[in-house]
Amino acid sequence: MNDHGDQKEQGRLEQLTFEEALSRLEEIVDKLETKEVALEEAIALFQKGMELSNVCHEKLKKVEKQVQLILEEEGKLVKKAFHLEEDPS
Repeated sequence: MNDHGDQKEQGRLEQLTFEEALSRLEEIVDKLETKEVALEEAIALFQKGMELSNVCHEKLKKVEKQVQLILEEEGKLVKKAFHLEEDPS
């Protein structure tokens, strides 16, 4: 794919919602883990998965910034890091 095609595909990926991108990423991971795929297809799936992973990461970073701006302390906007607590189970 040429640079123009890559940019067009990246633009389409960025239009996905977080949930859509995550769902597609999960499908790729499932396919790579449970099915025998040819090496060339596995590499293509891996690349697409990395692109989707980056889209998800960027969307999460954007939301994290929004959460930081919303948090208030003593009536003043204060930047606070937002960390999801992992489920201990």
